Amino acid sequence: MPALPDEQHGTRNKVARSILDHGPSTAAELAERLELTQAAVRRHLDALVAEGVVEARAQRVYGARGRGRPAKVFALTDCGRDAFDQAYDQLAADAMRWIARSAGGGERGEAAVAAFALARVEAQTERYRERLAHVAPQDRARALAEALTEDGYAATARSAPASTGEQLCQHHCPVAHAAQQFPQLCEAETEVFSRLLGTHVQRLATIAHGDGVCTTFVPRGPADPAGQSTAQTTTASASTAGRNPA
Repeated sequence: MPALPDEQHGTRNKVARSILDHGPSTAAELAERLELTQAAVRRHLDALVAEGVVEARAQRVYGARGRGRPAKVFALTDCGRDAFDQAYDQLAADAMRWIARSAGGGERGEAAVAAFALARVEAQTERYRERLAHVAPQDRARALAEALTEDGYAATARSAPASTGEQLCQHHCPVAHAAQQFPQLCEAETEVFSRLLGTHVQRLATIAHGDGVCTTFVPRGPADPAGQSTAQTTTASASTAGRNPA
């Protein structure tokens, strides 16, 4: 995003940052969050749309949809995300292409990238596991969101529709462009989330696929003392043994 010198442009940056931190947002949500009028927020949004920083889209609804047209939400574009700390994203993609070529390309290359992706997130796993060790199972998603936020993912946890579980949302991904080319990054992260939370989680949306926010569904249910459910142990073992990371 270009440098914006005056107070008006400073507020515009706050609007963009709020979308980054909270995901695709309506004008009403932004106005409440930033304590501005909706008219003022809409003026800033119009300017950000003109600059290519944000785009308007129909609100994505999980579960049953109510009557009427879905609300319009505003999400950051790739250009808008590039304004925030993604300078090393291209470097990550280049490195993974090199790994794939060095392994011989094809399925071997894809497997090598998958192994790298898992090793990358597992480096964080021990620290997160220590953070969650003394947290009750029902509070682990929120504790993980706090840890992810400290690492720059602007994460939140909220109740899922029908209270069947929680949605762990990551509103920022520092390697979104790389994950678009190499989905193994998202797959490895999802696998590690399952281990940490002790249940089989499901990825509903990703920034890499243009959804505006990475959303992971975490079902409610008991976990064993080791922090990993029997179902997840089986799923993880089968996934490691037989999956094609393409």
